[in-house]
Amino acid sequence: MYQKILVAGWGDMDFNAHMRNTAYLDKSADVRMMYFAECGFPMSEFMHLKLGPVVMKDEVEYFREFHLLDEVTVTLSLAGLSEDGSRMKIRNEFFRKGILAARVTSAVGWLDLIQRKLTCPPEKLLQSLRAIEHSEDFVLLPDSKS
Repeated sequence: MYQKILVAGWGDMDFNAHMRNTAYLDKSADVRMMYFAECGFPMSEFMHLKLGPVVMKDEVEYFREFHLLDEVTVTLSLAGLSEDGSRMKIRNEFFRKGILAARVTSAVGWLDLIQRKLTCPPEKLLQSLRAIEHSEDFVLLPDSKS
């Protein structure tokens, strides 16, 4: 399982002194991009390919709080993928001291930055998507042309 250990920082806090809802989305995106960078797709490669991930929907579930300077373990799994790789559901789970604190499930596609429409990723990127550990509720998604 791919995971990163992050910290609940000052800028992640809300008025109630716990991690704000958009901080979960930010950390989810960070972990996704760290994974792609480690697979040979840093931001510069996406810019070269004129391709980028685009989030179409986020669902956040909260179970426990994070407070300032808490260690945040964020995992990455694949909850769905289309055959052509143009669409995916990415799952990030957030753990505090080994206990599930939150879950973010994002519907994502690959945006052609020139044509401004969903497209299929290059084969090497598709292979790195398929290599992500699948969630227990993994589903096959329709292709972008479906």
